[in-house]
Amino acid sequence: MTDGYDCYQNALAERVNGILKVEFLISRPQNLEEARRMVDQSVAIYNGERPHLSLQYKTPDAVQRASQQFQLKSAIRTA
Repeated sequence: MTDGYDCYQNALAERVNGILKVEFLISRPQNLEEARRMVDQSVAIYNGERPHLSLQYKTPDAVQRASQQFQLKSAIRTA
């Protein structure tokens, strides 16, 4: 948590909140359970289907898998 309520103190969380609101949460949820489902679906899309410019138009999941495979291959070579 941050001190006070300055959005600049937690820029990463504010960025994620903005993406959720603008790109994914198009309709207003009727209750907390629906809101949780909508956020879960949005996170899955964000990580698995939405290409990211900063990742050379790859998804975070694809980059994570490639990194894990590279680390595994490196560990096998050094063993």
